[in-house]
Amino acid sequence: MDPHAHVEPLPARTPPRSATGVSGWVRANFFGGPGNTAATILFGGLLAWALPPAFNWLAGNAVWHADYAACRALDHAGACWGFVTEKWRLILFGRYPYAEQWRPLAATAIVIAALVVTAIPAFWRRWLGWLWGAALAAFFALMSGGVLGLTRVDTGLWGGLPLTVLLTLVGMGASIPIGILLALARRSELPLLRSMATLYIELVRGVPLITVLFTASFVFPLLLPQGIRLDVLTRVALGIVLFQAAYMAEVVRGGLQALPKGQYEAAGALGLSWWRTQQKVILPQALTLVIPSFVNSLLSTFMDTSLVTVVSMYDLTGALRLALGDPQWRNFFFEGYVFVALIYFTCCFAMSRYSHWLDHRLSRWTRH
Repeated sequence: MDPHAHVEPLPARTPPRSATGVSGWVRANFFGGPGNTAATILFGGLLAWALPPAFNWLAGNAVWHADYAACRALDHAGACWGFVTEKWRLILFGRYPYAEQWRPLAATAIVIAALVVTAIPAFWRRWLGWLWGAALAAFFALMSGGVLGLTRVDTGLWGGLPLTVLLTLVGMGASIPIGILLALARRSELPLLRSMATLYIELVRGVPLITVLFTASFVFPLLLPQGIRLDVLTRVALGIVLFQAAYMAEVVRGGLQALPKGQYEAAGALGLSWWRTQQKVILPQALTLVIPSFVNSLLSTFMDTSLVTVVSMYDLTGALRLALGDPQWRNFFFEGYVFVALIYFTCCFAMSRYSHWLDHRLSRWTRH
């Protein structure tokens, strides 16, 4: 090529589209190809068709005050939130005495505050155990009464959101350590221990929760020694813990199997004992790997508490059925279920987003 030859510069090209920011995210997720674009247009059209009438029913034509005549006059052309306005305390607190319902409200607020503190990594210290001890003691003191001048309330009258929160916390909190021990036992080199753990896990996982609740409520009292009596709440909570522990064991076992053999060899090279190896090397990594499965079990437990209605306990959905026992408002059951579904969705969505954030944070910590 002649170095003195005249070279024509190439014409300027348009810069590539931004792959970052809001526009880049929208383009990648909604218009990232012909299929995505067609689906976006289709669902956008469906939303444009469905949202206006849905908004009119939910808010535009809705009745917000407890006026039965106004709700009847709507003829379901709008939502009757007056049912929720009239019955929200029964839905949230069940059969708990009306004049004392500030106590379950305060008890639930204390437990939720403890959950919020626990969710912040900066507060992951030894004193969290003392915090939970105090929170649970305050919860049971407020709910049960009989102390500090509070009226005694039998556990059979507990219900609504506090009961749902209690059964979820007890079910998950107690089942996690039991599930870890079961998972370690199932992977043990001792044949008898491994066989017993496997038998328990497979037996419990092959039985539906509703059967466990029936057994805990009606059969278990017949097996207790004479003179020993457990209330129905204790029996149901114990059944949920033992049921959930079998599933937690399989979740933890999946995390243990995902670790490479080199982790065990490295711990052995350092001279760590079996228990120290599990505590310092294996379990922290395995539990980090199964955070999404943990959260899935938590959400399942939170929603499965609705099954306690089969043994005459009234959680959030059971308390709604109590509210619908009023024949005057029975026709507006749909609004009640929307209200309860909104509570479930808010709680589950918050837990799901937190698990996503925690998984990302711990994964980054593990890589470092």
